[in-house]
Amino acid sequence: MSASTNRKFLASRFHQLFGDFKVFSWYARPRNRILQLRRSFQRCITVAPKYFGISTWMITLPFIPKVHALSFGFGQSKEQDKSESEVISEKADRLYEETKVMELYDFLIKYKDLNDPEILWRLARATCDKGKLSRDNEKRKQCMFEAFEYSKQAIVLDENSFACNKWYAILLDYTAEYEGTKVRILNSYKVKDHFLKAIELNPKDATSIYSLGYWCFVFADLPWYQRKLASTLLATPPSSTYEEALKYFHLAEKVEPNFYSMNLLMLGKTYQRLGQKDVAITYLIKARDYPVQTTDDEQAHKEAVDLLKQYGVKTDS
Repeated sequence: MSASTNRKFLASRFHQLFGDFKVFSWYARPRNRILQLRRSFQRCITVAPKYFGISTWMITLPFIPKVHALSFGFGQSKEQDKSESEVISEKADRLYEETKVMELYDFLIKYKDLNDPEILWRLARATCDKGKLSRDNEKRKQCMFEAFEYSKQAIVLDENSFACNKWYAILLDYTAEYEGTKVRILNSYKVKDHFLKAIELNPKDATSIYSLGYWCFVFADLPWYQRKLASTLLATPPSSTYEEALKYFHLAEKVEPNFYSMNLLMLGKTYQRLGQKDVAITYLIKARDYPVQTTDDEQAHKEAVDLLKQYGVKTDS
């Protein structure tokens, strides 16, 4: 077969496989039609070098200049398909997992004006963690109130985000600690409601479950004079029991075992309040031996060591 005949054959084959390229609307055609077209194009292009001496990677056709034959528009990076918010959030999550608190804060603060709830709740979390690092109480306080502002913006933008509800509740309570017992009691039901909503939206988030357990522990552990204050402020003051707190701490551990040093500590403290010494010691030892990576881990370790000493448990920590 002559070269001229070969070229005619190839041209005929192209026409059979693709028809008139101008009739295709690439954004309207079903994906299976495009895939079929891609496979046909690949089959045809593999024979092209024999007849035209062209590269198997690139061919010039009418209406589609410089088509990449092997990818044909399907080999694009997944990163290109992600939104700006997704890219920022993924990097933020990596930094969070690596416990790079200051680097995370410095990264996210650049995007605070994007009005994106996914970025704002992460910024609230990062600012809160930044505050926990500070040994200066005033700087810590400033960070907590700054973080609370970001959490308020986030929940206005997306009230059905479990993370926005969780961090709004956490920071509402943290800031109330600086404003006094009265404010904390007045905010108590609002805090609880947002934790409950966070759990409803994501029943597998162990931190939200732990936080609700901590809320229960705080009000079960309330001294008598604060109970009296609560009864003067609210017709039905907040209340709970150690058993209820224990239920949530265990549920959090079931959802994500060994996820948080403070959950182990609170299990130990709750069993201590209930007079179950042996079980309390078991969890306090787990909290003591938990790898220390964050300020929360440091706090859990210190409290666990102190409580174990009260039980006469020897420790080198």
